[in-house]
Amino acid sequence: MTKFFNLEATSGKARACTLKTAHGEIQTPIFMPVGTRATVKTMTNWDLDKIGAQIILGNTYHLYLRPGHKLIEKLGGLHQFMNYQKPILTDSGGFQVFSLSDLNKVTETGVHFKSHLDGSKHFIGPNESMEIQKALGSDIVMVFDECPSLPSTKEKLQAAVDKTLSWAKICKDYKLQDHQHLFGIIQGGLDFDMRTKCMNELEKMDFPGLAIGGLSVGEKNQEMKDFLEDFVFTMPSTKPRYLMGVGTPLDILDGIKSGLDMFDCVLPTRNARNGQVLTHKGPINIKNEKFKDDSSSLDELCDCNVCQNHSKAYLRHLYSVGEYLSGQLISYHNLYFYLKMVKEARAAILKDSFDEYYQSFYNTYTQK
Repeated sequence: MTKFFNLEATSGKARACTLKTAHGEIQTPIFMPVGTRATVKTMTNWDLDKIGAQIILGNTYHLYLRPGHKLIEKLGGLHQFMNYQKPILTDSGGFQVFSLSDLNKVTETGVHFKSHLDGSKHFIGPNESMEIQKALGSDIVMVFDECPSLPSTKEKLQAAVDKTLSWAKICKDYKLQDHQHLFGIIQGGLDFDMRTKCMNELEKMDFPGLAIGGLSVGEKNQEMKDFLEDFVFTMPSTKPRYLMGVGTPLDILDGIKSGLDMFDCVLPTRNARNGQVLTHKGPINIKNEKFKDDSSSLDELCDCNVCQNHSKAYLRHLYSVGEYLSGQLISYHNLYFYLKMVKEARAAILKDSFDEYYQSFYNTYTQK
């Protein structure tokens, strides 16, 4: 059997690893574009290949509601359905059913909720989440967990950890497809001891990978950064470490610096549709009047197709007249920006010069 995980190099706490799946290798650190409903918004599969995406996400909750996991299974699974032949990770749906808190009721066995689409009643627990993800056929499957918002009381955090561990055991005992790898999720808010106990219990279940959930859900950014700096290095060194749903380019770099391997976030595509362009000198808003006659590229330090072929003035025009192409081109650039950043970070780790890369990127990104 092919070894799933290999640690290749370290530079400080930062790591360069390789994950081998049935649909290809993943070289870390890696950013995973979010393909919520079997598509990364505005991006074609050949766009994803062009920008260097190695793995994308699918969302269990949304795919369960539409078009339905049984239909996707009938059509050959998610890879076949969307004709994407590289690795796919599916989240468990837990975050979505909890974030729609006015529509759900949490019990010891799972979550009863109403569809945000039509109000119809549904239930997802650990078995149901595994059934859906098995049908989708993703390469990496996430356990069903409870994700409390922050700040939260110690009692609420502990209750979420208890459910997460109970449900993780049920997920671990569920028979998935042979090619699928199931990751555990560590909860516990910013409580170091609670997180550690949760991680240790998950380790007894021997998941092939571990994720940190429940961050960037209301706490201050510095609180998250400080917690990760202290906690991540205590995680098993022989397994991939995944930070779920975070964050800005600097959040990603800080995560890599603390020893994390895998990241995802909707920010580069969601913000693109609202006119935010990520550049090496920090984000800009293409709606700004000053770009009306600016013939320069979006980012002079970027070599993506958009920066090579279009000006700020053109992108501002597209946005101001409501052309869909605006969101598409900015999404392309923003995702390329993330993927180029983590690729450069990996190269720096392999040369044991990550700290120098980090400082150079940080200084340029935050200059006024």
